[in-house]
Amino acid sequence: MGKRIRYAQEVKERAVRMVFDHEKDYESRWAAIMSIASKTGCTPESLRKWVKQSEIDQGLKDGLSSDDRARIKELERENRELREANEILRKASALFRPGGARPPKEIMISFIDENREDHGVEPLCRNIQIAPSTYYEMKSRQSDPDREPPRVQRDNILKYEIRRVWFENRCVYGAKKVWQAMNKEKIPVARCTVERLMRSMGLRGVIRGKKVRTTIPAKDNRPDDLVNRDFTASRPNGLWVADFTYVSTWRSFVYVSFIIDVFSRMIVGWRASMSMKTDFTLDALNQALWARKVTERLIHHSDRGSQYLAISYTERLIEAGIDPSVGSRGDSYDNAMAETINSLYKAEVIHKDGPWRSIEQVELATLDWVDWFNNRRIMEPLGYLSPKEFEMMYYEQEESLAVSAGLK
Repeated sequence: MGKRIRYAQEVKERAVRMVFDHEKDYESRWAAIMSIASKTGCTPESLRKWVKQSEIDQGLKDGLSSDDRARIKELERENRELREANEILRKASALFRPGGARPPKEIMISFIDENREDHGVEPLCRNIQIAPSTYYEMKSRQSDPDREPPRVQRDNILKYEIRRVWFENRCVYGAKKVWQAMNKEKIPVARCTVERLMRSMGLRGVIRGKKVRTTIPAKDNRPDDLVNRDFTASRPNGLWVADFTYVSTWRSFVYVSFIIDVFSRMIVGWRASMSMKTDFTLDALNQALWARKVTERLIHHSDRGSQYLAISYTERLIEAGIDPSVGSRGDSYDNAMAETINSLYKAEVIHKDGPWRSIEQVELATLDWVDWFNNRRIMEPLGYLSPKEFEMMYYEQEESLAVSAGLK
């Protein structure tokens, strides 16, 4: 099929006028058209149609005038555009939030990429209300990251660091602790920036849930409450708190006991068991005594659970020279710090990484968590240090004071 030639309006009007003016000089109108068409550079058929349309426009013949044709053509164009706009908006409806809120710019760019072959860039931009220049600029930045604004380039670097810190800490840190961890690594960043970037990447810290009661009060006489809800200590091995929690597995419940040093929040002993008998809490105590050298007065505080008031447990405390203490009021505040550690354990391990198949799987995950908790997990009450770092700082200060006093 030959290429269609478009003639200027002036050429059309002159050729038609010449046909009307010189038609009487030829045997017939067609003869005039043939002669004039060959001299003006158009085809006879084209000129015949122009002449016919001119007669319709002048009211000499019936038919659609040029104005009517132009109006119909414009209406057809508008109809096509409306159908295309409806199709674009139908596809884009899933992108827009309730109330018509605009989606993020990155999602709009992705939508245009997916549909540009069907509709073209400009119709898509017009209907989802984004400037074509914005689209082309974003595509240029994708191919050449150096075109990104300085803030975006820095955000990309910080996103990598934030994601790394978050994953290295078991995906449990919120924005505040990620920010503190980055500050420890000498990465300068504002807390609000960490919050904004974590939100954009869909990263968030774990949220602690409600505690289920596992304490079974003992009926025997219990030791005095030496703590009275004052969970503070001036040195390591000054006050330990103990408690246990449960984990539901495919086989049965697993019970996990912890002993925590109040001074640094370090977990000094733990044990997992299929039974709630005294033996598993006693094993945690023995592990703590093996791991820590108790040379000064130490208080061991627990709730009223029968496991901690059993004769064998109390005898082991007395044998080690530890003063037993039991909460006097019988609620969770009597052993608040141990309850807090249990809550962290459930949120950061059990609820996040479950379900659990067996006690072996729970033990391995608990071992990994305790190692991370003691050595790397930063805590706000400790000045955003880990328990190990906090104790090391204490011993370094004690060493420095001893040297200053001439004792070493």
